[in-house]
Amino acid sequence: MIAVAQLSVERDAPILKAIDWAVVHGEHWVILGANGSGKTSLLSTLTGYMPPTSGAIAVLGETYGRSDWRDLRKRIGICSSSIHHMMEGHETALSSVISGRHAMVGMWGEIRDDERRQAHKILRQVEAENIRDRPWRFLSQGERQRVLIGRALMARPELLILDEPCAGLDPVARERFVQFLERLARSKGPPTLVLVTHHVAKKRPGDAFKEESQLISRVTFDTQLCISIILVLQSIFPVLHE
Repeated sequence: MIAVAQLSVERDAPILKAIDWAVVHGEHWVILGANGSGKTSLLSTLTGYMPPTSGAIAVLGETYGRSDWRDLRKRIGICSSSIHHMMEGHETALSSVISGRHAMVGMWGEIRDDERRQAHKILRQVEAENIRDRPWRFLSQGERQRVLIGRALMARPELLILDEPCAGLDPVARERFVQFLERLARSKGPPTLVLVTHHVAKKRPGDAFKEESQLISRVTFDTQLCISIILVLQSIFPVLHE
């Protein structure tokens, strides 16, 4: 699914340094790191928006530099705050999900019957069918996150990246959303999930955090997301923690 070897990214200063990382089919991952540790840069590199300085990248069997990353992006679902802020307030949850089929923000044109059926099925999958006719402006933060995940699933992605999906949620809503992600990960035929966060709800024995440098750590313990492996990014330089 993902293979990264000795990946480094530098701009005015080092951002990522000698990253080795592999994701195989059936695994779900958490990318965990403080603000400024390079999480977003890693995602941007994987999706072809930030060229690497050195190293090799392969995603879904395609190798960076040998394949058209614009075509590859159609096989990857992304749920991020940038899309969140682009959604139109009057658009219903159903239309928002359908718009993901066409990679557009703000659904326009005729909606086909097969698209409507697929969107209804996905809304049931993300546990949001009861809000299908509710405009975006009246959805809670947690409901919006579920709709955006449904929107990403509409394109039938093989890989689903969730960039800080719990941002802006209160503790109760965050816990409910985590439980929802667990059910999604356990559902039949889910895409590979990569969850990006700086939030650590509960540190457990065996968590592999080190202070000295950026690293990748494979952690084998059960988590709420039924994810057994965690990618830990430590900032190369000191950062301000929230």
